[in-house]
Amino acid sequence: MSVEELAQIVADQREEIQSEDMSVFCNRDEASQLSPDSGLAQVVIGVRRSGKSTLCTKYLIDNAINCAFVNFDDERLSSMQTDDLNKLLEAIYIVYGNVDCLFFDEIQNVESWPLFVNRLLRQKKRIFLTGSNSKLLSNELITHLTGRYNKVELYPFSFSDYCRMSGVDVASITTKAEGMRQNALHKYLHVGGFPELQNESNPKNYIDGLFNAIIRNDISRRFRVRQVDILAKVAAYLADNFAQEFSATAIAKLFGISNHTAEKYFGYLKEAFLFVGVKKFSYKASERLRNEKCYVVDVALAAERNDTFSLENLGWRLENVVCLELLRCYHHQYAEIFYYKEKSFEIDFLVAKNGIVQELIQVSYNVTSERTRQREINALLRGAKKFNCRNLTLITFSTEQTVEKDNETIHVLPATKWLLGAK
Repeated sequence: MSVEELAQIVADQREEIQSEDMSVFCNRDEASQLSPDSGLAQVVIGVRRSGKSTLCTKYLIDNAINCAFVNFDDERLSSMQTDDLNKLLEAIYIVYGNVDCLFFDEIQNVESWPLFVNRLLRQKKRIFLTGSNSKLLSNELITHLTGRYNKVELYPFSFSDYCRMSGVDVASITTKAEGMRQNALHKYLHVGGFPELQNESNPKNYIDGLFNAIIRNDISRRFRVRQVDILAKVAAYLADNFAQEFSATAIAKLFGISNHTAEKYFGYLKEAFLFVGVKKFSYKASERLRNEKCYVVDVALAAERNDTFSLENLGWRLENVVCLELLRCYHHQYAEIFYYKEKSFEIDFLVAKNGIVQELIQVSYNVTSERTRQREINALLRGAKKFNCRNLTLITFSTEQTVEKDNETIHVLPATKWLLGAK
């Protein structure tokens, strides 16, 4: 491609960005994790359609950062080669003048992009990158940018984001306001948080298209999967049975594949951000590697697919929402999220840092049944004793109270309050 052709594309994209009203998009908490003055590439990764490009663009505009923008997900740039990257840089200077900040959206579509980006970093340029497809999955960042990056994981809308976009009052303490927040949570447990899905008239077709694009365009091409239909069936099965322990043996038997293939497929699905895994807490590395629970990256993948067999299990959905919120809150703080299970009791989530358990969390949609209430409380008490942890939380849909038992204090919180900041 010629410099003139590239300059025209860059100018067109600049005009498109400048005409966009970014004020209509909500401010997302993940923006606070961006550090453009650090000298590291700011890399935002996550599942397709989670809002990565919007997050970066809004951040740059809101902070008045003079930055050049290039979206490689443009059919006019589909034939770009490595040799064209330097021409592109010249075109950027023609259109933008002397800029030291560059935002490359989906740059992984061009071969040898890591060498190009590393060269710009050596020249002290500030770099923003996004990626989610077959050429920029999570683990590849380590190889391509050799530690010279600040990775920000972006999931679909949190409940807080969802409330902001829906105009839900998150501050008032009136009965009506709390009722409206619970109404919003009920909807959120069904429709999920994909930004574009909030105004989509046909959510099932949207989710089906997204689900299939990730499996058939991202995963199968990147990993050269031969049995794509089996991979798709495994993914659908896991989406129907989310918030459960992953069993390679069960998957292998059900779909006629080896345990090794089942493990590989699960790994691929996690790397493409369709699913997240939560490992069992143990001081033995082998146990952590062997045991894992599987959650969908957004409840819409379980609720809105055309062929879903996921039951109306609001308890599982609430647990999934809590899992994602914990990952949002703690991953960038270098804390880890686990679960724990013995024959006699199970803890949904443990927050641990440097091997020390800092909080135990149970999730139960409804604790009006005394049997359910006692089961959840007793599990927390046993966990407190086992892990010497005093920070105990039980998250429900609407119940709020404080339980004092066996010299321990358990905070029972409604999910709306916990999700909106009472952590």
